[in-house]
Amino acid sequence: MGLNSNRVEDFSSHTGNTTVTTVKVSTEIPPEAATMEIHKVCMPPKKTTLQKLKHRVSDIFFPDDPLHGFKNQTWCKKLVLGVKSFFPICQWGLEYSPQLFRSDIISGLTIASLAIPQGISYAKLANLPPIVGLYSSFVPPLIYSVLGSSRHLAVGPVSIASLVMGTMLSGSVSPTDDPILYLQLAFTATFFAGVFHASLGLLRLGFVIDFLSKATLLGFMAGAAVIVSLQQLKGLLGIVHFTNKMQIIPVLTSVLEHKHEWSWQTIVMGFGFLFFMLAARHISMKKPKLFWVSAAAPLTSVILSTILVFCIRSKAHGISHIGHLQKGLNPPSLNMLYFSGQHLALAIKTGIVTGILSLTEGIAVGRTFASLKNYQVDGNKEMIAIGLMNMAGSCTSCYVTTGSFSRSAVNYNAGAQTAVSNIVLASAVLVTLLFLMPLFYYTPNFILAAIIITAVVGLIDYQGAYKLWKVDKLDFLACISSFFGVLFISVPLGLAIAVGVSVFKILLHVTRPNTVVLGNIPRTQIYQNLHRYKEASRVPSFLILAVESPIYFANATYLQERMLRWIREEEDWITENHESTLKCIIIDMTAVTAIDTSGIDMLCELRKMLEKRSLQLVLVNPVGSVMEKLHHSETLVTFGTSSVYLTVGEAVGDISASWKPQP
Repeated sequence: MGLNSNRVEDFSSHTGNTTVTTVKVSTEIPPEAATMEIHKVCMPPKKTTLQKLKHRVSDIFFPDDPLHGFKNQTWCKKLVLGVKSFFPICQWGLEYSPQLFRSDIISGLTIASLAIPQGISYAKLANLPPIVGLYSSFVPPLIYSVLGSSRHLAVGPVSIASLVMGTMLSGSVSPTDDPILYLQLAFTATFFAGVFHASLGLLRLGFVIDFLSKATLLGFMAGAAVIVSLQQLKGLLGIVHFTNKMQIIPVLTSVLEHKHEWSWQTIVMGFGFLFFMLAARHISMKKPKLFWVSAAAPLTSVILSTILVFCIRSKAHGISHIGHLQKGLNPPSLNMLYFSGQHLALAIKTGIVTGILSLTEGIAVGRTFASLKNYQVDGNKEMIAIGLMNMAGSCTSCYVTTGSFSRSAVNYNAGAQTAVSNIVLASAVLVTLLFLMPLFYYTPNFILAAIIITAVVGLIDYQGAYKLWKVDKLDFLACISSFFGVLFISVPLGLAIAVGVSVFKILLHVTRPNTVVLGNIPRTQIYQNLHRYKEASRVPSFLILAVESPIYFANATYLQERMLRWIREEEDWITENHESTLKCIIIDMTAVTAIDTSGIDMLCELRKMLEKRSLQLVLVNPVGSVMEKLHHSETLVTFGTSSVYLTVGEAVGDISASWKPQP
């Protein structure tokens, strides 16, 4: 990063005036001006500890100043604003019009055609009864339409959260041997996921989910998509006895070991409908105006396959189908929440892991479509909305739900204007639950497998991975680590590896910050990276270093060792090229945004070490907070006022003028 050393801090509230001194500059030093103004580095305005704490807490937890609109308002107005803030529907609901409703009802019915078959399929992916997927497409969209701030987010079950929940729960409790306990744990995990979401929003701790970087999510989702697709071979091939493991080797082994169970009728129809839906998806991607093709393909496939299986039911006994689905609204499940027992820790862990994934996806999707329509989505409000939605869902026979990218894309392309499209979606699901459930009796399992594969194949973003390789190798390493972790170890451990690599990358940047040598660009007062700008040249007798990070206990020792190495290398270069003797080390602290006591001690030790070698240490442009800590620690007294300058140019000019002219 190039540093502009001419940066000046403006502390307009400071009582003292800036001191200006005129100094003659040696003609042998790069600054060609005959005179130069030397500016004093000012201290920041004095603040009490309480004022500093208040300012810091405000910056950390309230960067967007959410109470800005409440200032200078009457109590009545504040109450109205508070209601609108907590219930976004009150903001746009007052301006709702029939024209908006026309667009919303079209988009709502369009995403319903996609959400109904996907809901049934994703429930199977989570090892839950198919009806639970429809329940989860009814109550949560209604709640989100009232509390959510996104106009285009389509809410419902998603593939990744379904996969993770099914994997984590089935590892300890069998969904076939103990279905009631499994259902209890699923609802309880959903409840804790909601508590986790709402807590992050209320406490404004949304930065926690930022530890899942885009690179790690890219690899994780690609790995999960591969595993999910391979698991669906059970339905596409008609295999009855299939492994419950989620690693690639056991899955492929199970496929090959049960070749005698393959059903040719299932294979022909399953892969036929799979190719049909993939072709519809490809058409919609190539021509966005034909978005309805991919949106209608799953429901069309369900209808056609159901009719086909019904017609040949007497001849094709090897084709498995869904069977009976209970009619009616969501039954209450508050009494099924599991708050004590040996599996409580499992439910909490599953809730937090699925909560992180669903929250990351939901907020990312909401912000993506908000940016396309030039409006803002409040991340903390979204967390609260998604959290309350899942808490209420856990009490009404729903499992983890969030904003789905595929359904939200269809919703956006269909012309959705407000969250009413979610209400229309819920209404369509309601009609299905009340009247259409018997029609799904002969819906084959292979069509559910084909729908899942079609949905998750879009999660494999090889172009994104290639871009990571070109731009940032560490990001690519994080992506590949999470990808292979999911494939060969397990989904939860793959996620843990992804987070671990992300944290390692953060620690690497913190503990090993970048330092560069600066040189002067001729006929200017600009100092830039000597190795980046070919026209930049060394300043005789000076070594100018720039530190491009805060100086903390974690990197203080490294920075000291690295700067001593720079000095040694500079002295070796001077010896080899017979240049002027090194006399002064300048540290440009423009990019040092913070320093702690370990960093201050390091600077003092470095100064003492350089003094023994007859080298002068000078600091340039320490920012306000750094300057304040240097003052309170009395480090400035040790350095002396003549060792702190505002710009590199002033430091070079002033110090060189104080030396005797070279012969």
